Amino acid sequence: MRTLIFALLIALIAAPASAQDWGHYDNSRYGYSVEIPPDYLGQGESDNGDGQEFQRVRGAQRLTIWGGLLGTVNETFEAEVKWRMEQEEAGTWNVTYQAVTPEWASFSAIKGSRILYQRMVLLCDRQSYAAFRLEYSVRDLAAMNGVVDKLAGSLRGVC
Repeated sequence: MRTLIFALLIALIAAPASAQDWGHYDNSRYGYSVEIPPDYLGQGESDNGDGQEFQRVRGAQRLTIWGGLLGTVNETFEAEVKWRMEQEEAGTWNVTYQAVTPEWASFSAIKGSRILYQRMVLLCDRQSYAAFRLEYSVRDLAAMNGVVDKLAGSLRGVC
């Protein structure tokens, strides 16, 4: 019995941080949802209801989530993605990775010791999109891989 209790305690102590409960954010204005990593606190819905910013309790990590309408700046999803990447490059970010499809896009960039990863998805009405931007330190790169993967996989339209 002691061995069983000891093994259970070891298993609980050794449980990875990625097994912690993630939160959830739903946006009713644009109709999208995304999972929120543990220890990220929401800063409150934006005044126009398009999204929210989350800050990690420990560390210099910021997650910004928003929705937008196509046709306001760019007519197509692909044009919006291209414009977003150009805006980052104009802000002295060096885009190091990009994958763009008609339904979703991802890109990452680096500036000094900061990394950003942005994911965008075309929403169900095909006239709007949802996006998130995660910014973090280069020193957190290895630890953030799983977070980025889960975030990217969870961003979707609610049809």
